[in-house]
Amino acid sequence: MVKKLDRAKARAKRHARVRLKVSGSGACPRLNVFRSSKHIYAQIIDDEKGVTLCSASSLSKDFEGNGANKEGARAVGELIAKRAAEKGITEVVFDRGGYVYHGRVQELAEGAREGGLRF
Repeated sequence: MVKKLDRAKARAKRHARVRLKVSGSGACPRLNVFRSSKHIYAQIIDDEKGVTLCSASSLSKDFEGNGANKEGARAVGELIAKRAAEKGITEVVFDRGGYVYHGRVQELAEGAREGGLRF
């Protein structure tokens, strides 16, 4: 009998495995990434307090472009870096959210690095 692969469950398991190792603090918060088929989202989280410090997505008002491609993902990365700099955050730990570090996730990370975040 062939079992059908549930992609969402598999990603959730990978993300849980990554989260055991990756945790954000006040000094070095976590940069979390979520991508859907049409949009990409990023948020910087302090896990000790359980608070989102800042966020950016392809649905933001000051975002121009398409969140479903690499250029849009890079723009979201630069936007999250700009918002983090306004809050005084320079260093983060990257949480890829169970996704492969490739394509849109990689472009978001590179955009955030170009914007001044270090990880």
